[in-house]
Amino acid sequence: MFKGFNKSVIVFMSVVLLVGMVLTGCAKKSGSGSNEQVFRMILGSEPPSLDPGLAQDNNSSTVLRPIYDGLTTKDEKGEVKGAAAEKWEVSKDGLKYTFNLRQDAKWSNGDPVKASDFVFAWTRALDPAFAAPYAYQLYYIKNAEEYNTKKITDASLLGVKAKDDYTLEVELKAPTPYFESLVSFYTYFPLNEKHVKANPKFAAEASSMVTNGAFLIKEWKHNDSVTLVKNDNYHAAKDIKLASVTMRILNDANTQLQMYNSDEIDWVGRPVGEIPVDKLPSLKADKNFGLQVKGIASTYYYEFNTKQAPFDNAKIRKAFAMAIDRKAIVDKVTLGDQIPAFGFVPPGIKGEKKEFREEVKDSAYFKEDLTEAKKLLADGLKEKGLDKLPVVTLIYNTSEGHKKIAEAVVDMWKKNLSVEVKLENQEFGVYIKNRQSGNFQVARAGWGADYNDPMTYIDLLMTGGGNNNSKYSNAEYDNLVKEALTSQDEKKRMEAMAKAEKIMINEMPIVPVYYYTGIWAQKPYVKNVFVDYKGDIDFTRGYIENK
Repeated sequence: MFKGFNKSVIVFMSVVLLVGMVLTGCAKKSGSGSNEQVFRMILGSEPPSLDPGLAQDNNSSTVLRPIYDGLTTKDEKGEVKGAAAEKWEVSKDGLKYTFNLRQDAKWSNGDPVKASDFVFAWTRALDPAFAAPYAYQLYYIKNAEEYNTKKITDASLLGVKAKDDYTLEVELKAPTPYFESLVSFYTYFPLNEKHVKANPKFAAEASSMVTNGAFLIKEWKHNDSVTLVKNDNYHAAKDIKLASVTMRILNDANTQLQMYNSDEIDWVGRPVGEIPVDKLPSLKADKNFGLQVKGIASTYYYEFNTKQAPFDNAKIRKAFAMAIDRKAIVDKVTLGDQIPAFGFVPPGIKGEKKEFREEVKDSAYFKEDLTEAKKLLADGLKEKGLDKLPVVTLIYNTSEGHKKIAEAVVDMWKKNLSVEVKLENQEFGVYIKNRQSGNFQVARAGWGADYNDPMTYIDLLMTGGGNNNSKYSNAEYDNLVKEALTSQDEKKRMEAMAKAEKIMINEMPIVPVYYYTGIWAQKPYVKNVFVDYKGDIDFTRGYIENK
């Protein structure tokens, strides 16, 4: 005992310590079913870019969507609601949209969110020198394609104007029924013009990001974690109940499941995490685990580099596509109630009157046929002047699920076509760059809807498209896409897109494998966090409820 303390002081200190212990025992534990408003989840990989103009993947968008407010947003069913725009009007001819911005919206540095911030962000994305992969998503705007392809050089000719600080006027080159849905996509997010011009590398670190969404990015430990906190200055802050969201960056599915079972995270599984596929049968049978499976508007596929031998030959590509047993993959490998895919547009996407996939059956496109596959391969090799196909390489991003699927597909190709395909696992950022630069022969790919229209899939493979990694090019296909983009007749639009999809599948720059399902589990105390129709997780209005 220290000298100099009298008895009364000792008694007082004992009481303080006892009270402290009681208070500690009463404290709410994060993630234990208490109402401490912290939501803990997984990101499958380090986000390659948190610049809305450069992002093009699900991990990046999972971070971007809660920290930025676009003009609109969508609910669980895909219905459009106002976000940065309080209201908007559409001209009778469908060519002009006038968005009235909220006057109480602010950037995280205190600046008001202005119409000019949208003009700046969209113009920046269309600047050919910037090379935004999603620049084509802005081609609906008058003169956007012309500016991006250098046919015009005057940005003032673009059909987007700030009429005043809070009025944004957008002129389209053709009526686009889904435009108000499209502007919720992250390439259409605003940017604080003053800040971005002062710091072009603003998106590299959490400390240099100025955003306008429901959450702020507090910390970004690269390749480790991302932490978001509630934006108290958000115009709808009263509707945001979560105080923070922590995202651990981790791609090992078994570790993710262990963390969930030990209450280290509140959510496990897709769209950004992963549950080990070999555990799915037992987890489905475990009613206490609460596994959830939901069809989502996304497609799993492989893409060929059509500019590199041997996949510059359509017959060889088709042979590979016909030699895959898709039912065996979904029944024996993925185990998540996925649907074998023979087209590119998945279920859940609107058609003329029903879903597009109901109106246009993908079963009419091609069939798995080993006899025909062997014949096509032989014909293709002959055209290439080859006796045998050289060893080719299939790349995939790190994931136990992707690995198992790739192993199964490669085994089918070896067994059915007597070809040897080597597998190469790549870190996500490297894998993305190699696909973009054409440094691959076959690559794993997946595509989720950016908006609810078949065009979100069909325009992907237009000549020169920023996400057309296969470098596919077909003039008839391009013309059909342009017809669908400019037509005001919904029936003709759908017919044009159906014809385009059929042409593309017949030439097989991509090999559809299955239509995704979202597979996840969430703790029972996690409320109002959902996976939307296209497979994105939305926690912006979520909260933690006491057991």
